[in-house]
Amino acid sequence: MSQAINPDPVTTPDAYRASLLSALGDDDPAHVQAATPALVATLIHDAGDLLRVRPEPGEWSVLECLGHLTDGELVVAARARWILAEDRPAIVGYDQALWVDRLAHNDDDPTALMELFGALRRSNLDLWSRRPVADRERFGVHSERGPESYELTFRLAAGHDRVHLAQARAALDAARQVRS
Repeated sequence: MSQAINPDPVTTPDAYRASLLSALGDDDPAHVQAATPALVATLIHDAGDLLRVRPEPGEWSVLECLGHLTDGELVVAARARWILAEDRPAIVGYDQALWVDRLAHNDDDPTALMELFGALRRSNLDLWSRRPVADRERFGVHSERGPESYELTFRLAAGHDRVHLAQARAALDAARQVRS
């Protein structure tokens, strides 16, 4: 299954980065990230039996969007730790559509997925709150986007939440329309 990503993080990395930062706006990324687990739980509850319904061929279901958010949180957890612990580490990109498809997120247990996401998020927020502000300037070199600081990585994650929560809501709305 393919999921169109607009803008594409590989072919237009600057536009992709700008889109995530635009979704965050001037909001505090820690507050945005802290609110996401409750929003995920609400989406799972609201989706009910539509949780696994793909609105169109090649589009992600609500559960697949949430699986991607969890994958993203796992990746950000590793990236942040590499950036903080090593000097100019290589940060590997990944094909998010392949992960969602090959990891079969539409077959995931939503409760287990939500618990994993919550645990990773709490850990990442705790790390952010404990690090000296100067550490936010540390950076790694992303294989697709070039140098990215810890602060930028953290801000991108918050924008990423908003983009994919909106995608999940749109998937649910579309699934409801199909059912009507």
